[in-house]
Amino acid sequence: MALAQVNMRKVEFQDIGTVRYGAAWDFQTKLFERTVDQKLVNRKTPELAQETTDHLIFVEHPPVFTLGKSGKEAHLLVDQARLQQEGIDYHPVNRGGDITYHGPGQIVGYPILDLDHYFTDIHKYLRYLEDVVIKTLAEYGLTAGRSDGETGVWLDAGTPLARKICAMGVKASRWTTMHGFALNINTSLKHFGLIVPCGISDKPVTSLHLELGREVDLEEVKNHLKKHFIDQFGCALVPTTTPYTHENS
Repeated sequence: MALAQVNMRKVEFQDIGTVRYGAAWDFQTKLFERTVDQKLVNRKTPELAQETTDHLIFVEHPPVFTLGKSGKEAHLLVDQARLQQEGIDYHPVNRGGDITYHGPGQIVGYPILDLDHYFTDIHKYLRYLEDVVIKTLAEYGLTAGRSDGETGVWLDAGTPLARKICAMGVKASRWTTMHGFALNINTSLKHFGLIVPCGISDKPVTSLHLELGREVDLEEVKNHLKKHFIDQFGCALVPTTTPYTHENS
């Protein structure tokens, strides 16, 4: 399914560590808007045309619930007082999907890609992201897959034991993407009990730690994700020219 390596589109990669959701959102939004704006310039004033830049950001967030634009407020099962008590931020956001949780021990990936350089198909793009995660989980002996009509990556999909290990939600404008995936590695699952995860009440959430019965090296998982991202999109990951700092968030 991977694109031919002749494409070799360069994608600027950075791992920005642990960053609060709002600051990371502001940062990826700036990169996203820069690409969208440049594409408008390229179309309207070809004499000022410049190549757009693709990005892949890895981040770990302190505890936060995010509600997608198609989500229901009722899927947040606690009030603001409880959120403050638990130390959990809350952000309605402009991605697709419902409510989900980000927290320590979870790898969040934000690809900001100009799909004009790959393919202009959002459904295909989501399937590619799912494949990156599915192949990463296979490195640990887990057979993951898709659940019909439900975005993300699942174990034992289509059976009574189905459980979600990776949530996904994206926004796209002018074939430019932002947001992405959240893969549970050593994530504590207790906070998922305060929401209806992704609006799905009849299937639980799991983590790599829970499935393997041991703590997993996050850096090792990140390297697997990067390898399969490269293979899937036929790209090269290169150092970023726009590093994250607290000043540019």
